[in-house]
Amino acid sequence: QVQLVESGGGLAQPGGSLRLSCAASGFTFSSYAMSWARQAPGKGLEWVSGIYSDGSRTHYTESVKGRFTISRDNAKNMLYLQMNSLKPEDTALYYCAKCEGSQRVGAEDYWGQGTQVTVSS
Repeated sequence: QVQLVESGGGLAQPGGSLRLSCAASGFTFSSYAMSWARQAPGKGLEWVSGIYSDGSRTHYTESVKGRFTISRDNAKNMLYLQMNSLKPEDTALYYCAKCEGSQRVGAEDYWGQGTQVTVSS
């Protein structure tokens, strides 16, 4: 079955960096677009970033453009999110998600359990 396991979260200072990883299994990873989403305390789920199955195109929500970079390694079945210039408002539980097709960023059908990111001084 589809499994998505996130790691790399933790505590960072404002202006700092973290790199999230997502290990995928149970499906042909290289055939599907992937996304990252987050949920801040007391708020709804927010889509953050997505990448096509072949890595040829990436998308970001406006608030993270220029600070976050999504990438993937299809040989290792891994998805990444490099987060730089972190802000307190980036504090959230971050989820990795599989999309429904090779380019269907925004149409997620499976989710991981999440990894907590806290940005605080």
